[in-house]
Amino acid sequence: MLGIIRVNLVRRWGRTVLTGLGVAVGVTTVVALLSVTSGLSRSAGDLAKLGRADFGVFQSGLADLTASSLPASTLARIAALPGVAAASPIQILPNAIRGNSSVLTFGAEPQSFLTKRLVLATGAFPSGAELFVGDGAARALHTTTGGSLVVDGQRFRVAGIYRSGISLEDAGVVLPLATTQRISHRPGEVSMVAVSIAPGHPEHQVEREVERTVPGTAALGDPSEVARVDTNSRTITKAAIIITVLALLLGAVIVINTMAMAVIERRREFGVLAAVGWSRLGIARLILGETMAVSLAGAAVGLALGAAASELVVRALAAGTFVSPDISLWVLVRGLLVGLALGVLGALFCVWQVMRVPLLIAISRS
Repeated sequence: MLGIIRVNLVRRWGRTVLTGLGVAVGVTTVVALLSVTSGLSRSAGDLAKLGRADFGVFQSGLADLTASSLPASTLARIAALPGVAAASPIQILPNAIRGNSSVLTFGAEPQSFLTKRLVLATGAFPSGAELFVGDGAARALHTTTGGSLVVDGQRFRVAGIYRSGISLEDAGVVLPLATTQRISHRPGEVSMVAVSIAPGHPEHQVEREVERTVPGTAALGDPSEVARVDTNSRTITKAAIIITVLALLLGAVIVINTMAMAVIERRREFGVLAAVGWSRLGIARLILGETMAVSLAGAAVGLALGAAASELVVRALAAGTFVSPDISLWVLVRGLLVGLALGVLGALFCVWQVMRVPLLIAISRS
């Protein structure tokens, strides 16, 4: 059986390539867009968990969480609420680092829990006109302790390299809050308030109390909640769903059309197989084996192309500052399942076509 499958696939290489192409189109799109939406959810979760906070408070009704703007007086109102153990104001400056627009700049008070929870890898804690650089940002910017970076047109010495365990935070730089407010010309303003909850208080209850006390804000602890605030997230997610459905339909059309052509071309072959003793079940297994082999090959190509295409999707959606593709094992498994599903669909269609016509009669019709 395996030998016949290999010979048939090589002998009809054109049909094999077309079937594989249909599978690859569907898998590529699914992997690329799933990795982007997964990366978006991860980045949103990282932003809400800066400083290993329990949740973050942002301005509501925004197209982009990094554009959030809250008056500094919000901090005292949040800190006074029951269940709030600590509240840390943070200012976020996107596109402030010369040479790499994907690195975020965080302004935080030197005595805040965000700054205190940073683990010093090399160098020392900053003072004066100095900054702290995450290890991920240090690699991306090719800088080390003692070097310098230009933030929003002003040069700062790199005092040390830190690691926090939050990927978005490790991919950024930290300056004193007063410094970021000065260089951005936004005094008395913060982007978010990171909140640490006192033991014994449910997170959901404290979040709702914050939103009630400070109207116009949204408290986000769960990455899945980001769509309540970030309209860009909703746009990207909806676009991903629409494009994925269209790609799957296109892949299914290619596979089914190619398999339909194969049935017409191979009627005499199936009839001969029936004449020499092959059962319908045996022919169905042959068709299924050929289709699965092509589907696996197409899925493998689709997985590789999907990983590469995810970067292009981020750039096309202008989401590079906040989103990096998250190519997880679960994303790859779902892509592979899509490839196998398209192959099974084509095989079932082909088997149905074969079953409609008596195999021995197919010889005379061919």
